[in-house]
Amino acid sequence: MFTRLGRFAVRRRRLVLAFTALFVVVAAGLGTGVFGSLKGAGFDDPSSESSRARAVLEGEFDAGDANLVVLAKAAGGNVDAPDAAAAGAALTARLAAEPGVSRVASYWSLGNAPPLRATDGTRAIIVARLTGDDAAMADTYDRLAASYKGDQGVLDLRFGGAQAINADIGHQIEGDLARAEVVSVPITLALLVVVFGGLIAAGLPLFVALVAIFGTFLALFTITKLTDVSIYSVNLTTALGLGLAIDYSLFMVSRFREELGRGRTVEDAVVRTVETAGRTVAFSALTVAVSLSALLVFPMYFLRSFAYAGGAVVLVAALGSLVSLPALLAVVGRRVDRFQVLRRRPPVAGENGFWHRLSTVVMRRPILVGGAAVAVLVLLGLPFLRVSFGLPNQTVLPKGTESRVVSEELVRDFDGNTGENFAVVVTGIDDLGARSAALDAFAARVSSLDGITRVAGLTGTYAAGQLVAAPDPSSSAFARPAGTWLMVTPAATMVSARGEELVKQIRAIDAPFAFGVEGRGAELVDTKAAIAARLPYALAIIAGVTFVLLFLVFGSLLVPLKAIVLNLLSLTATFGAMVWVFQDGHLSGLLGFTATGQLDVTMPILMFCIAFGLSMDYEVFLLSRIKEEHDLHGDNTRAVAMGLERTGRIVTAAAVLLAVTFVAFGTSGVSIIKLFGLGLALAIVMDATVIRGLLVPAFMRLAGEANWWAPAPLKRFQQRWGISEGGGHDDERELVDVGTR
Repeated sequence: MFTRLGRFAVRRRRLVLAFTALFVVVAAGLGTGVFGSLKGAGFDDPSSESSRARAVLEGEFDAGDANLVVLAKAAGGNVDAPDAAAAGAALTARLAAEPGVSRVASYWSLGNAPPLRATDGTRAIIVARLTGDDAAMADTYDRLAASYKGDQGVLDLRFGGAQAINADIGHQIEGDLARAEVVSVPITLALLVVVFGGLIAAGLPLFVALVAIFGTFLALFTITKLTDVSIYSVNLTTALGLGLAIDYSLFMVSRFREELGRGRTVEDAVVRTVETAGRTVAFSALTVAVSLSALLVFPMYFLRSFAYAGGAVVLVAALGSLVSLPALLAVVGRRVDRFQVLRRRPPVAGENGFWHRLSTVVMRRPILVGGAAVAVLVLLGLPFLRVSFGLPNQTVLPKGTESRVVSEELVRDFDGNTGENFAVVVTGIDDLGARSAALDAFAARVSSLDGITRVAGLTGTYAAGQLVAAPDPSSSAFARPAGTWLMVTPAATMVSARGEELVKQIRAIDAPFAFGVEGRGAELVDTKAAIAARLPYALAIIAGVTFVLLFLVFGSLLVPLKAIVLNLLSLTATFGAMVWVFQDGHLSGLLGFTATGQLDVTMPILMFCIAFGLSMDYEVFLLSRIKEEHDLHGDNTRAVAMGLERTGRIVTAAAVLLAVTFVAFGTSGVSIIKLFGLGLALAIVMDATVIRGLLVPAFMRLAGEANWWAPAPLKRFQQRWGISEGGGHDDERELVDVGTR
């Protein structure tokens, strides 16, 4: 198949390149429209109690959490002054009349309700609910922000709440993405010139990257028409598209230059490159895609979005490397080495090379070196044992961002955190009047919990277990034939350990009717439960499919097991750093983020799937060369040393280049994107150094010939149905360093 693919790329080179150019133009034109279709949420399980309760609240009661908070500051310093009160009442009425806005209430419309006024009397709150889907709410928010934000005469207005936070995150990510590209592309290009030695060769990975990135944008744009896709997935698209394009191009171009050096014609060199390096690229892409596809088992579309984006970018990058790049190589031909910037002596490619010497030293003391490396990785990973999980909130934004400042003022300066209101939805009550006593007792019980400021419902308003305000005409909003609901105001942020405990305490109340808790705290409880329930399936998919694929390639039972275990070890330092830096706050001043004492509950599994796939990518390249050497000579120790020598330089170069793209995202102002970029960069560096340089040779030296053992029936199965590059060993020489020529 790969031979036919290579010949097609050579024969139809101009057609392939013309189609590729057309594809990039169309993908760039249509695909960039994806930014208007992406969503900023997706962290909750749609089948959970919190989601079901929210659906009932919105569908049956035409209600829901206030997702917009307008913080009004009186110019005269007193919101109770006649001019401020008149302006506040008029503003409330204007907002209520705006399309896409419902359930507007304010300090002034609710009879000067004390919880809606700051303790110093200078500010008051207007709360509203924006309606419609995410796109409609975003449009409504943008329109309101343009019309109402800032100085309105008597009142100065600032926006907060969930919708404002989502909008600020979206705007921040768009700016961060542009800045990351400005930072990473020039650095990457300079490193490509250093690695490849020339401008022509260095430009080839960028060609594949354009195909991969714009192609993935087009794929995501199409997917957004079918399902929800998170805005955070764009960062993965850019970083992984550039990184994989570099990875795959490194191996393809280096093999092409090698084949030209052997005296092959340009056409034959291209075909041979696709037959060998192309086959390895295809298999490596498959392993990365498998790891990312495991995210599909989770119900949160935040995680599923990374499976969509990751799967698309891997597929397009692989196709670009296997079809478009060979066609371009056929056109460029021997000019691939033109415009050399750096001319160096060819690196030592034998037993005196650095990687050969390193592996030899390691294999002389495999227990000492391997044991020390494992101990260090485990030690670095220990902080993860005290991990505390949460969900993203306003603190992911940079200090000074308006929506974050408003949220902080609501917590600090107001009696009760109105911005954290959540609902308890009661269903299955046919006669509300007959059950008023039970509803009264239930509302009082909820209000008595430590951490609850007040509870409002059909039977009145409650605080500290007592009825403090009788029902009034506005209380009818809490009644429907389907049941009723309570609006609960907590004293603190619900996305916290205390918030989780409050949700669990409410759910544990014994009531004579069915009820469900919604809101951010409930989402956190339910999201953690959903991830815990499905995590075994994701791990089984990754481990099982990876094991089978590696067995089909290498015909061994121990090599796949070793690869999985070592890849897990390579993530220990990353997971420990996630807690030590981003949860505990070490280096927060240097890196520019606010530590909250928690990590986003979805981030570890997301980073695990991505980092595991990328680690396996490098593992395949290394093991392929070791297996080839072992088949040639039958000497396990020599095969390990020579395999590491032949691939060490190129794997290191690929890892450095990929790490640079992720480090660039560490400059993001959104802390979870910063964590994503820096964490993956660390995982890649640890994998390419400690794992490949120390643990792989130590383990394979200890295992000896057992590395390549499999029961006879399985061995025969692999020989018949397995995956190999094929061809004679004379044609299966090493992938030399790309800087050789």
